[in-house]
Amino acid sequence: MATELTAAQLRAYDGTDASKPIYVAIRGKVFDVSAGRGFYGPGGDYALFAGREAARALAKMSKDAADVSGDLSGLSDKELGVLADWESKFQAKYPVVARLAA
Repeated sequence: MATELTAAQLRAYDGTDASKPIYVAIRGKVFDVSAGRGFYGPGGDYALFAGREAARALAKMSKDAADVSGDLSGLSDKELGVLADWESKFQAKYPVVARLAA
């Protein structure tokens, strides 16, 4: 397994290929969320995050495609706290498999 993935490489793990795991990145940490395929796979409530860096969207609790990015600029302290909570939940539930290349 690669220890670092580019954003383009990460996109290949969006759940559309059932033979590959599903990855979601948060603040550059790539999590294998395959155990949550029902949520992150095609048609799932959070499929929009699959194969992407989702930090901004999680911080804002947004499902707007424009928010699915790693850009944390302009987020409030409250939103950054929400993101920290999400990151803790992911770390408790899913393995980190790589880092997202800057």
